[in-house]
Amino acid sequence: MFHKEGYFIIITTFLICASIVLCAEYFIGHKIAKIILQIGALVALVLVLQFFRNPHRNTVLNEKHLLAPVDGKVVIIEEVYEKEYFKDQRIQVSIFMSPINVHVTRYPMSGKVIFSKYHPGKYLVAWHPKSSELNERTTIVLENEQFGEILYRQIAGAVARRIVNYAKVGDAAVQGEDAGFIKFGSRVDLFLPLGTSVNLIMDQVVRGGETIIAEK
Repeated sequence: MFHKEGYFIIITTFLICASIVLCAEYFIGHKIAKIILQIGALVALVLVLQFFRNPHRNTVLNEKHLLAPVDGKVVIIEEVYEKEYFKDQRIQVSIFMSPINVHVTRYPMSGKVIFSKYHPGKYLVAWHPKSSELNERTTIVLENEQFGEILYRQIAGAVARRIVNYAKVGDAAVQGEDAGFIKFGSRVDLFLPLGTSVNLIMDQVVRGGETIIAEK
């Protein structure tokens, strides 16, 4: 299954790759050059298909758990000052997604969307310390009775050029459901209340909608 954000790109890539394969077959006489060109086109198509895949996840709804919003590797777990919305100390958990990860963003908990804002910005590499403040990004705040307010931030990377955010103020968020997409490499930061029990270690690989990142 593929994500709806990839339909146009997948169809376009398929048509271009099919044209390259056919043109190489009929217009390139050198056998090795033809094979290299055709294989290259097929590899490009496979890469696009794998990037926009949207696999089913076995999300177990639990109001006492926060789930990973994306697939990737944990690169930050630390107490920081969050200055955009909370303006106080929070626990930051950051998950880095490489181009080969699934890039669907999922709601980490059920609740209500109380804040959603898009910020234009730069395209620093996603692991850069300032990417959370300077890169193109969206900031979303969810609220429920168990955790209060939590913030997650979709951040574009050096390759990513479009962030898709479905969360709108007033929406009812359902844990594990599709909340957006980040195209071609990126990172997601979460800012949790102090005292939240984080069940992660640095460099841990997580799966969006399944891995428990914190609990009450």
